[in-house]
Amino acid sequence: MNWQAIIDKYYPEGTPLRDIYMRHALSVADLAEQMRAQSAPELDPEQVRAAAMLHDIGIFLTSAPAIHCNGTEPYINHGPLGADLLRREGAPEWAARVAERHTGVGIPPHMPETRLERLICIADKFYSKSGNMQRHSLERVEASIARFGPENLAALHRLLHEFPLP
Repeated sequence: MNWQAIIDKYYPEGTPLRDIYMRHALSVADLAEQMRAQSAPELDPEQVRAAAMLHDIGIFLTSAPAIHCNGTEPYINHGPLGADLLRREGAPEWAARVAERHTGVGIPPHMPETRLERLICIADKFYSKSGNMQRHSLERVEASIARFGPENLAALHRLLHEFPLP
């Protein structure tokens, strides 16, 4: 699969959204690769990279003006929207499922089920698409997730147990 061609089709070079998208996706991909090497060496590194680069492919379809997304859908829907787009583009189902299931700590009933889905889900928590876009501290990620209830914080800790931070 040529994941770069899919990105190029929807995120044109020289646009602010492309710059935000690429910076975020590359950061997530780098962290996911470190976590994979440490905790999940059985996962294909090329598949991990492709999944990380495509997990947010649907954001341009949403309304999030602060990050130059001028679509009409609520931002929370970017996962399923991205999954639909990837399926239409002929991407492998594993890539579509990562896009579909990476938000939050896995949104029920679409919890991340595979190790690849869980890996991208946790790596994504440490980078936002706004502000300085630097890696968040564990404390900041925990505080952000805890706002949605103790069950979400417990899910975060399960993911971190499976994929400890490097």
